[in-house]
Amino acid sequence: MRVRLASSSSACVIFSKCRSLAAAGAIARWLREGVAALGMIAALALASQSSATESEPPDWQEIESRAHGQTVYFNAWGGDPAINNYIDWAAGRIRERHDVRLVHVKVSDIAEAVSRIMAERVAGRHGDGSVDLLWINGENFAALKQAGLLWGPWTDALPNASLVDWQGNPTTRTDFTLSTEGFELPWGTAAFTFFYDRVRVREKPGDPQALLDWITSNPGRFSYPQPPSFLGTAFLKQMLINLSDNVERLQKPAGEDFEAVTAPLWAWLDRAHAHMWRKGRLFPQSGPAQRELLASGELDWMMSYNPSEASRAIRQRELQATIGGLYLSGGVLANSHFVAIPYNTGARDGAMVVANFFISPEAQARKSDESVWGDPHILDPALLHPDDRALFQRLTRSAATPAAPHRLELEPHPDWSTHLERAWLERYTR
Repeated sequence: MRVRLASSSSACVIFSKCRSLAAAGAIARWLREGVAALGMIAALALASQSSATESEPPDWQEIESRAHGQTVYFNAWGGDPAINNYIDWAAGRIRERHDVRLVHVKVSDIAEAVSRIMAERVAGRHGDGSVDLLWINGENFAALKQAGLLWGPWTDALPNASLVDWQGNPTTRTDFTLSTEGFELPWGTAAFTFFYDRVRVREKPGDPQALLDWITSNPGRFSYPQPPSFLGTAFLKQMLINLSDNVERLQKPAGEDFEAVTAPLWAWLDRAHAHMWRKGRLFPQSGPAQRELLASGELDWMMSYNPSEASRAIRQRELQATIGGLYLSGGVLANSHFVAIPYNTGARDGAMVVANFFISPEAQARKSDESVWGDPHILDPALLHPDDRALFQRLTRSAATPAAPHRLELEPHPDWSTHLERAWLERYTR
């Protein structure tokens, strides 16, 4: 089954092949494919690595004092109004308490910010860069860290870092199998969640075979975001985990056994596509686009990394109250998402102040509230002051939010994302 280009009337909901291929040119893949400009970046970075690393974090009071009056340009995805509103709220708090101005630079793909940082390195802009803080994980973190374009380690200097659940949540310490080593700070955690219309989906599919049976029995009612969109690639990884008999293999780079390891995934997709929405020839361009299709009744399913997304959408009357959530058995794809500071920021202290606020009990509790964002927090409640712990105890879980999964699986090595996206495009878009 091959993907055809969407018509212009569907452009707001569907990726065209051309846009998909453009998105596939993410920075991490550029590095691995040996583009000359990025090879030069890596060489330059190695030569100046010492300038991007500070072995002894300065005193926090000094950091706060130097941060006064700074403007921090926070490059983050701007595709969800609830997230944008949360960042606006945080900006107000930070301005009041620390005299730091937080500017949300909204991007459709964080690779835009990554490419700017890399271009500034080539141009010799080693200070006062255009990005002071960015929301990243996975391939983009690997690319920036490999090229020496992140400042750090810095996270140990933050007072609120002592409240993070470093031991109980291993995703806070590793990013797609790569150790963060203090170069990025977790500020939320995620578990890959399926949401469905309980009126039409009477019996919850618990595994890939049951889901495939439902898809074939209900043609046109299931889809997933088109890779290489972030959520589309996550769906591929989630299904690969559930279909694999050797999940540990995914923690190492993809190799010559890629075809053998992924064969069950392609066999599942080949069978599913023929019965999916638009017969597997068109796909929603993103998670929010798929949510719109669920809201309009055109689909019965959507998926998200946020277990509370449907509950928040129901509260905001964006989804009907009949939506429920589930995890597939056999392991749930999980990760944390992070913020990092580029090597050439002109507001390093301000960026650290912003990051420290992001992981404060106040900010984490508000972020976890399903009526605000619903993004799961990364703190250890046992380490919190009773007054701060009460902020979380007051939060409630709606019916559309599934209980915590029984087993979490760490994100595969970033190399798998690259290979899965390339193979998906070759298999389904030509």
